[in-house]
Order: sequence, then C-alpha cells, then structure tokens
Amino acid sequence: MNSDDVVLRRAGDADALGAADMWLRSFAAALPSVRCAHDDAEVREWFSRVLVPQQETWVAVAGNRVVGLLVLNGGELKQLYLDPAWRGRGLGDRFISLAKRRQPGGLALWTFQVNESAQRFYQRHGFIEVERTDGLRNDEREPDVRYVWRPQKRE
Repeated sequence: MNSDDVVLRRAGDADALGAADMWLRSFAAALPSVRCAHDDAEVREWFSRVLVPQQETWVAVAGNRVVGLLVLNGGELKQLYLDPAWRGRGLGDRFISLAKRRQPGGLALWTFQVNESAQRFYQRHGFIEVERTDGLRNDEREPDVRYVWRPQKRE
C-alpha cells in the first residue's frame, strides 16, 4: 500500500485507541532519548477524553489501521506523528498541507530540540524557528524549539 491509498479524515471516538497506540509507537521510535511523561494507559485516556473529542484531530488510515495523526487547536499544531513504517512516504507532507488549508492565517508548534529530523521537516515546509527553551514548561522537561509558519503575502 502506498501513501496515495491512505485516507486522511477527521478522527472519531472509535479512532482514539488506535491513534494513541500509533502515537506511542511513533514517540518511542522518533524520540528514544526523551522520557515519555505519561504511561501508556494515561496516553490512551488522554486521546479518548481530550484529543479526539475536544480538539481538531485528523487521522491517516491505511486499511483499518491508524498510521498517522494530526491535531490542531486553532493556529497551534499540537501533534503530528506517523507510524514508524510510514515515515518518509509523503504522509507528513499531506498533513502539513491539510493544516495550512485549515489555518491559512498561520500555524505555530513546538518540537523537541533533539528531534532534528522534525526540525528539518518543518523548515522544509516554511516554518521559521522563533524560540528555544530549556524545556521546563513541557511535561517531559525536554529542551524544545518553537516554529511558526505565516503565509506568503501576495503582491
């Protein structure tokens, strides 16, 4: 199955656990040096009670399996995670295009400083670094970096 066969759609309640499990796999693979601040049960609860029902949550579905996740909260891109087997196959690009269409006035996000591949990805998509912190404001206590994207002004 290639990325063109993957459906991007709004998440429903039935997607919450599959999305949480995919997030856990992705976090472990992409961020092996970062301590996950919550155990698996807490992550699944957070997806079921907060992310899916209260925020604009999108999933990428291949067959009947969640292979990607995008969460927007207004102009804040809160989550963008892909199943490790689906990285580098265009899903992230599709999610960023979707996010920009949903928030044409601009987007902002945080990523961990150790996640250099995410930083390169966001920079490729026109995001500009605006701040670095020591991580004391995030649950993981991991140094992070803030990016913003603003649409090009037409002349």
